[in-house]
Amino acid sequence: MDIDPMGLVPFPSLSSPYDQPVLIGTFPTSLDTREGLGPFVKVSTDKLTAWYTGSGGKDEVGAVRATWPAPGGRIAYYFEMVVKNSGQNGLVAIGFGPKNFNLRRQPGWESGSCGYHGDDGHLYTGRGFGKPFGPTFSTGDTIGAGINYASQEFFFTKNGKLVGNVRMDIKVPIYPLVGLHSPNEEVYVNFGLDPLLFNFEAFMLEERIKQRALIQKLSFPPNACHRIIRSYLLHYGYKDTLDAFDKESESFCSSTTVEDGINEQDIYALNQRKILREHIKNGEIDLVFDKLQEWYPQVVQNETSTINFLLHSQQVVEYLRVGNWIKAGDYAQTELSKFAKIECFANRLLHTFALLRYNEPLSSPVWHHHFLGTRNPEFVADAVNVIVLSTNPNLKDPKNCASSRLERLLRQLNACSLEYGDGVAFDLFPELGNGSKPYWPYWPF
Repeated sequence: MDIDPMGLVPFPSLSSPYDQPVLIGTFPTSLDTREGLGPFVKVSTDKLTAWYTGSGGKDEVGAVRATWPAPGGRIAYYFEMVVKNSGQNGLVAIGFGPKNFNLRRQPGWESGSCGYHGDDGHLYTGRGFGKPFGPTFSTGDTIGAGINYASQEFFFTKNGKLVGNVRMDIKVPIYPLVGLHSPNEEVYVNFGLDPLLFNFEAFMLEERIKQRALIQKLSFPPNACHRIIRSYLLHYGYKDTLDAFDKESESFCSSTTVEDGINEQDIYALNQRKILREHIKNGEIDLVFDKLQEWYPQVVQNETSTINFLLHSQQVVEYLRVGNWIKAGDYAQTELSKFAKIECFANRLLHTFALLRYNEPLSSPVWHHHFLGTRNPEFVADAVNVIVLSTNPNLKDPKNCASSRLERLLRQLNACSLEYGDGVAFDLFPELGNGSKPYWPYWPF
């Protein structure tokens, strides 16, 4: 999980089959002749045909991998290999392996790799010995290898027909591999630039239908929505709304269910957070500083912290809102000048000072900028709420205090939509009916 430049709102890295990042939009298109080529293999100028150059000795295995790892962000990935010549002993193999795979070994012989071998039809999964898996293959056969990310399985095909699959824990960026080990062996690798023999599109459609069917079968605990909404109100300190919500919910929610929706971390300092939110909503920033100094002095101790910057800039806006331009200018010069050399504050600082140049700031285009609009107090209140929650001595995970469980569910929905849906991010705001967008670039949604 990454932290935004303001130091306030954590953002999830998109869910991926990998623990390490892979560049979006990169696909294997050719064989790697620079770092991914074994000593007993040569590759054609188009980087798609490979042939064996060794004598077939015990240790003279040659492997070559693709230029890029198999891409994530999809249900599955698949490529094929045409055996142009199975050579003297037919020791041709296809599979996947990590970037540090030993290119003097066959796919499946090394830890974290998997390979389907033509001489015996065995499947190798990280060991020097294989298990019976499918038919052997030789000259003229088209063999395919794929990854089913949804089920965490490798699968293999022969001449357009599915041979079988094996479940493995796919944790790292993993590359398409081919292995050669006897004289005259030659293969052509098809990364999808040519038509695939296996109907991969139909396979993905079938897998997507399976995943949707599994999702439809999932059951949720009673009143799950009620508990999620309640945790949201608790998290952000909307105490009055929470009380009204609980009162209206008494008729259909038992006390046990209500208690299930409580997170001790969200209850922390509920009354104090409610008071701080009300002061910010009313434009009483000076009272916010007083209360923070009284209750949580560590929060405002650093004069150039993010929370101090947000409150000081909001105070300038509040002075302008009531027409006190002189106080606004003096306050900005005294308090905001401390942040002039901090890069992450530059954009908002620029817009705040720009307001002071207008005779009528409230009618200026800058006033309606999303940094300084009427919705901004809500963002400042949310930021203060997060900071107060972070002072909880019993906080188990500081990152979790920045967002409610509802927001984390929405992030997960967004990640799944990108990963296994149509590649389009889920947008909450049209769903709410107003079509508006977040007013702050680091908004937690």
